[in-house]
Amino acid sequence: MDCIQSIQKAIEYMEENILENINYEDVAKQVYMSNYHFHRLFSMITGITANEYIRNRKLSMAGQELIMSNKKVIDIAMKYRYDSPESFTKAFSRFHGVTPVMAKGSGIQLKSFNPLVIKIKLEGGTTMEYKIVEKEEFKLLAKVKTFKNESISEEGNTEIPEFWKECRENEVFNVLAQYTTEHDIYGVCAPISKESIYFDYGIAMKYNGENIPEGYKLWHVRPTLWAVFECIGSDGECIGETWERIFKEFLPSSKYNMLDDTDFELYPENNNSDCFCEIWIPIERKHYSI
Repeated sequence: MDCIQSIQKAIEYMEENILENINYEDVAKQVYMSNYHFHRLFSMITGITANEYIRNRKLSMAGQELIMSNKKVIDIAMKYRYDSPESFTKAFSRFHGVTPVMAKGSGIQLKSFNPLVIKIKLEGGTTMEYKIVEKEEFKLLAKVKTFKNESISEEGNTEIPEFWKECRENEVFNVLAQYTTEHDIYGVCAPISKESIYFDYGIAMKYNGENIPEGYKLWHVRPTLWAVFECIGSDGECIGETWERIFKEFLPSSKYNMLDDTDFELYPENNNSDCFCEIWIPIERKHYSI
C-alpha cells in the first residue's frame, strides 16, 4: 500500500469510528505503521495531525447536532466521548468561538470541518533531484535522546535544534571523533517500537569498533535501498522544506514506498557546496497488484 492509499484508508477508518474513543495510535494499527511513521506521514501530507482531524470532525458534527436537535449539551458531550460537559465546553469554545449553550441560539455562526479526501495535485512542473543508493549495514556511535512523536508536527517546537545546541556545548562532537573512522555527522531517527509514542533521535558518526564511551549508544543501520535528497539552503529551514516535498511529491508519484525504519540527515565533514545536508530515506519498490 502506498502512502496516499494508506492516508485514505486512515481517513476512512476515522470516519467510520468517529464516535469511538480513538486516537492516532489506533489509526496507525489499521494501516500497519508504527505510531511515529504514521504521525509524521499523516501530518506532512494533510497539514494536520490525525488527533487534530478526529477532534475537529467531532466538534464540527457536535455543532451541527446542537443547532439541529433538542439534545442537551451533556448528552452530546457524552456521545462524542468527552469526559465531562466542562471538557466538551472548553474544546467546543476553542474550535467554534462560542459555547455550546450559545450555539443553540438563533443566528450563531459555527465552523464546519468536512471529511478529507486525498487527491494528487499536479503543480509547478519543477524537478526534484534524488539518487537511489544501495548500502550494506553500518554502525554509528550516537548520542541519543528520546522525543514524543507529536513534537515532529508541533509548530515552533525546537527540541531537536536544542539537542544539537546542547551537544555542541557539551563537546559531544569531539568525543564522537575519538571513536569513529569518518567525521561526517549523522542526525538519525527511528521509532522505538511500532506501538511507542516516542522516537529516538541520535547525533552520530561512523563507529570504528572500539569501546563505547559512557552515555553513548551503538546504532545499527540495516542494509537497504535508500533514496537520497539534497537540502539546498544556508540553514535548517531547507530540511523541513525538503521533507515536505518528499512526502507530497516524491513518494506519491515514485515507484518506491518509504520503509518504517531508520532515516537520517547526513552532514559531510568537507562540504563546500550549497547543500546544507542530505536526507536519506529507506525505501522499497512498490508492489502493484494485477
